[in-house]
Amino acid sequence: MHFALRPERPPSRPLPPRTSGFPGFRRTRVKLIALTGLAFLTLIYLFTRQSSSSIGHATPKQRVPKGNPPVVLVTVLDQTKFGHEYLETVKENRRQYAEKHGYKTLLAKITDYDLHGAPFSWTSVVAMRDALTQYPECRYVWFLDANGLIMNPKLKIDEQVMAPARLDELMKKDVPVVPPDSIIKTFAHLRGADVDFVVTQDGEGLSAGSLVLRNGEWAKFLLETWWDPIYRSYNFQKAEVHALEHIIQWHPTILAKMAIVDQRVMNAYSKGDKGEEYREGDFVVRFSDCTADGPESCETVSQPFVQQWRKLVGAS
Repeated sequence: MHFALRPERPPSRPLPPRTSGFPGFRRTRVKLIALTGLAFLTLIYLFTRQSSSSIGHATPKQRVPKGNPPVVLVTVLDQTKFGHEYLETVKENRRQYAEKHGYKTLLAKITDYDLHGAPFSWTSVVAMRDALTQYPECRYVWFLDANGLIMNPKLKIDEQVMAPARLDELMKKDVPVVPPDSIIKTFAHLRGADVDFVVTQDGEGLSAGSLVLRNGEWAKFLLETWWDPIYRSYNFQKAEVHALEHIIQWHPTILAKMAIVDQRVMNAYSKGDKGEEYREGDFVVRFSDCTADGPESCETVSQPFVQQWRKLVGAS
């Protein structure tokens, strides 16, 4: 028995694709939305990056001291090295000079600070730190060793030495830091306006008995570095002086702010066997090694200079 076959249906035609009344409009709108979103995200990224950069990496503005007082004159008094009469003369010398120019003095004793076992000569570094703490608005700190006298009280240290134009004239450029043959030399293109630390040399090396620091963050950095326990505990022959020579030569950050001036500018010696010898009219005279013969010897050596100083004070 045969059944009739169902008649075959003709193949169906595919439906034509739906089209918009505006060809390409949909694709253009999608691209526009995508580009707008990308631009918006880019703006957000740039804004947040700039904000975080300004917060995290901006250079803080340096605080400029008001200059009140202009200078703090620091001297450390060691009763084990100097006689009583001589120290009284030194104190009078410092106070008279400071009062004349509106400066302040910090006359410290070697027993005033805890040196953590370091030699007493390190008191100079701590006393300078103390001066910056007691007088945060001072412009300069001048350390002058007790074995020296200010011989020309008319001269102001902030004008005679630290004025930028004056430093431009005085600075020794491209010379060995530690004479005669140190391979590390002072910067050849340093400007007086960029100097924060002034020191002199004698025939043996740096002479740290008279030095000037400009108050600021850099000065604090120098003193903290100088006072580092590794240097205090190291057996340098000249203790803090050789430590200073070391950090200046091996820390470019310190060398970049340091100027060396001629010794007679602020650190002449009473004898010329180890450095530049004092001449009448010079700013300062120091009696280097006067303590070698006992506590009273500095008073004997200094007498002609004390008499000359008193005449100048009386005449001014």
